[in-house]
Amino acid sequence: MKRLLIVPFLLLATPVLAQQGNTPANQNACSRDASRFCRAKMNDGDMVVLSCLKEHRSKLGKACAKVLADNGQ
Repeated sequence: MKRLLIVPFLLLATPVLAQQGNTPANQNACSRDASRFCRAKMNDGDMVVLSCLKEHRSKLGKACAKVLADNGQ
């Protein structure tokens, strides 16, 4: 359960995302992809998870890919 608590805070990781608004939709857009592709890195911090998502960009769901793209990631 502890691993899942970090995911909602993923989108707070960068100032750009914070400026654009941290909406529940943005928070949830990448939670499944983070669990799927970055589970081993979930305890390493938000920036590590964000970097992991960017490494798996081609495999991400449309919603997560859009959130990252819309926020300059």
